[in-house]
Amino acid sequence: MEVLYFAWVRERIGVPRETVKTGAATVAELIDELRGREARYEAAFADLGALRVALDQELADFNAPLEGVREVAFFPPMTGG
Repeated sequence: MEVLYFAWVRERIGVPRETVKTGAATVAELIDELRGREARYEAAFADLGALRVALDQELADFNAPLEGVREVAFFPPMTGG
């Protein structure tokens, strides 16, 4: 699946997107897998309260299943104005 990173998440990880092979069943499990890769992923996912996730361009929560999902995007909350 394609994993996209935006804003400071991208800055911490160092790439805007990557193809990830995962056996994770949920977003939370994917995050745990990513955290285990390197310190930069751990830094990016250290505060999940400061992150949002979208699955195939639809907002989701961290317990959402990944079955059939092609794209996961992580980004900080946005403000209007």
